[in-house]
Amino acid sequence: MKKTKQPIQISAEEFDRRFDNGEDITPYLDLSKASRPGRELQRVNVDFPNWMVRAMDSEASRLGVSRQALIKFVMDRHLQDVPPQHA
Repeated sequence: MKKTKQPIQISAEEFDRRFDNGEDITPYLDLSKASRPGRELQRVNVDFPNWMVRAMDSEASRLGVSRQALIKFVMDRHLQDVPPQHA
């Protein structure tokens, strides 16, 4: 089992000072618990007709990307054009 390196502990003020001075602050971070808010993944399953899969694979090949990357790209472009819904 790989042992993770524990971050060095310093005060918040010292951390802020080092950050503000442009110093490398990674030794003071526990990156094993890092996350990117709003970028968490959720797996979904979608069924497509065969003709659509073939068309996606052809376009993905033409662009030099995976089918998944193509689907994400097309969905992102479409959703950028959709006005936000207010809850």
